[in-house]
Amino acid sequence: MILVLRALGVGDLATAVPALRGLRAGFPDRELVLAAPGWLAPLAELVGGIDRVLPTDGLGRPAWPGPPPEAAVNLHGRGPQSHRMLAAAGSDRLLAFANTEAGHPDGPKWDSDEHEVRRWCRLLHWYDLPADPADLALLRPPAARVPAGATVLHPGSKIAAKRWPARRFAALARALTGRGHRVVLTGTADERDLAARVAADAGLPAEAVLAGRTDLAALAALVADARVVVSGDTGVAHLATGYGTASVVLFGPVSAARWGPPPERPRHRVLGATGEAGADRGWRGAGGVRSHPTLAAIPVGEVLAAVDRAEEAVRVSGAVAA
Repeated sequence: MILVLRALGVGDLATAVPALRGLRAGFPDRELVLAAPGWLAPLAELVGGIDRVLPTDGLGRPAWPGPPPEAAVNLHGRGPQSHRMLAAAGSDRLLAFANTEAGHPDGPKWDSDEHEVRRWCRLLHWYDLPADPADLALLRPPAARVPAGATVLHPGSKIAAKRWPARRFAALARALTGRGHRVVLTGTADERDLAARVAADAGLPAEAVLAGRTDLAALAALVADARVVVSGDTGVAHLATGYGTASVVLFGPVSAARWGPPPERPRHRVLGATGEAGADRGWRGAGGVRSHPTLAAIPVGEVLAAVDRAEEAVRVSGAVAA
């Protein structure tokens, strides 16, 4: 059995897809167990190759209650806490970044400015395991009672600094509706009030607010069949990448150089912080409630133009395929 730790969120799991597929290919006859929050199980099924999810919320307790795994793989972080958590599982083999504080001198050196997808692929390559950074596609989700062909706007984020101003999301929603888009607003239950405020300001009906009304599987289905997705740097953006859905992602304070979609895929457009990965790291704004200045500087017209370019890329690729 191979135990893999990635006890984080939606975007974190989506960016680990190539590494997880590499582990599946490298250990084809072993049970692959993912230690991650239990609510991510529907998304883990869409990765493919993961045999089961071991519900694990953060790094507060040992990751494995059973016999020692054949190998433990740290796709969570650089250590030492995550290294020690996996070491407690009792395996003699730990695949992880080097961390002498955790007693693990083996493994490659951590690069804080590396793109999240390539980071974990490089870790596997160090241990002579395959991993293709371009292998980001998710499996099609089960059918769900969600609107097909909708334009998905996701105004929320756990970090307030990563939110484009709500009033601009409302202006964007009005403009897109005027162009014939069926706009819906997604988010967590905690973000429902934000989504409802955007909808009201945009003149959208109450049924356009899907925040807090979709579980993870339904959200994946919504994004998979969406016309276009517009969001900040958060999990729904990575779902759009995984399904090849046209998207516009607004970055700040963290750069797209660390978390953005592959630059060679023109149906995914990025605006805002796209340069050096380390720029403005740790910025939270006044009281942690303000949008990052890079985000606040993005006008609605620029986002509309990016939506047009993303949709045009979809049309061109469809014509080529035909």
